[in-house]
Order: sequence, then C-alpha cells, then structure tokens
Amino acid sequence: MKKLMTFTLMIMISICVLNAQQEIKLYKNGPAESNGIKKHESMLRSDFVINIRNPRMYFYPAAKEKSIGSSVLICPGGGYVGVSVIKEGEEIAKWFNDLGVTAFVLYYRMPNGHSDIPLKDAQTALMIIKKGAKEWNLDEHKIGVMGFSAGGHLASTVGTHFTKNNRPDFMILAYPVITMNKKLTHTGSRENLIGKDPNEKLVKFYSSELHVEKNTPPTFMVVATDDDVVPVENSYMFYKALQAKNVPAEIHTFPKGGHGFGMRKRGLEVDNWPDFLKKWLQTNKLIN
Repeated sequence: MKKLMTFTLMIMISICVLNAQQEIKLYKNGPAESNGIKKHESMLRSDFVINIRNPRMYFYPAAKEKSIGSSVLICPGGGYVGVSVIKEGEEIAKWFNDLGVTAFVLYYRMPNGHSDIPLKDAQTALMIIKKGAKEWNLDEHKIGVMGFSAGGHLASTVGTHFTKNNRPDFMILAYPVITMNKKLTHTGSRENLIGKDPNEKLVKFYSSELHVEKNTPPTFMVVATDDDVVPVENSYMFYKALQAKNVPAEIHTFPKGGHGFGMRKRGLEVDNWPDFLKKWLQTNKLIN
C-alpha cells in the first residue's frame, strides 16, 4: 500500500511539474531546520499531500500577451496537516493564468510542533518571487498572496507579519482561519499549528485580527455563512479589523457553500465568487 501511495504521489507531482513547467525549491540545500516529520511525503485522496518536509512551489506563468506583470503566491488549505494541491492550488493557478496573472502554488512544510515553519516557508517563497520578478517579467509591486482555510490563515499571517522585503501587495482570503482564540478558531488548525496548550504569546501572535495596521495589504475575502468547519466570525473579525485601520477591503458572503468550495461549480450562488474577484483585480489594476 505504501509503495502504491508513493507511486501515485510521484505521478501527481510529475503532472504538477509538467503543467507548471518549473519546480522551485525554497532552500537550495534544504531547510536549515527540521519540522521533525520522519514519514515520507504521501498523497491522501486525489490531491491532498501530507508529511511535507521539503518545501517548494510550482510556477504557473501567464502568457506574455495577457500578462501585465501581476503574480500571486497560492497557499492551499489543509488544517496544517497537508495541502489540497489541486482544488486549492493548481485549479486556482490556471484560473489566474487565464486572466494574465502568474501564479505560484506553495507546498509549505507542516508545523508538527514548530509553529514558525509554515510562515518562514511562505515568506521565503514571497522573497524568491520578488527577487525573480525581473527574470519572470513580473511587476515587483503587484505580488500578492492568496490562501484557503488554514492556507488562508497562513496568507493572513504573511500579510500581517512582514518586513520591507516580504510584504505582499495584496491578499485574497477564501473561508480563512484567522484567529487562534479558542472559542472562535478551527480547533484542528490551532492544535496543529501552536499545540493543544499554547501560551498566550503564541495565541496572540497567530491571531491575525490583532495585527492589522494601516499598511496591511488591500484584501479580498469570500466565505459562506453556513461554513460548519471554520466559524464565519473569523472572516468577519478580520474584515472589521481592516476597516478599523482604513485598509481597503472587500468581503463577499454567501448563504450556502459550506467549507472548502474552491472554484468548482455546484449550482449555487457561491459559484459566482470568482467573478467578484475578477472585478476586484480589475479595480486594483492587477489585470486588464
């Protein structure tokens, strides 16, 4: 069974490399620190990669005739256990490509008791994109971050804990985990990131709503109010925090959609959210 799973994973990764054309390692000689995971990376279901120890991103370049230089780092969700690399990765990257936006799908390491590791990987990926902007014909002032669910938490952490060298220019958050407040968070994401009994310092550091400032990037958000996995209050509190600091922000809520809807059509009103995102990208001059 293990051999079969490994073989399947190799096939899926090969497909990703083929479609994306390029795999970019975040650390050429491997990461300096270990997340302590000993098991081999493997695939659950058809698109959920677990036990990630070797962080990387896959490059989906936009066609030159469509591109105006915008790019986005995509952080798939997975409760800080793994990453949903197709529904919240490759499919999203291809949607952006159709709009002329270059995309990078991030395979970040799981924390496994090391809460700083996912953030380090995402920040490193963002810096790689910024440094490679000229080579890839990207506008260094139009590099954003997007995340889904726990990947949305990672993206929001990137957008609220940054330096001059790794600040994203915009954020897109889909049904995100935002807070580590025990009463409102997604329990699995919280425990996998900061442990079952974290100290208050960790709780506050990873509660993104507490770190919004006036220079937090402009943000687009989407969520379904019937989300039974991540309380919708996560999105609301972050939106209110953005408003309080006069950060340009837009939130779209839908009555039905649940959690993890991605961009797949199901005959629901929430299916239309990519149209709102497209308009937002146009308004912010990220696409034509």
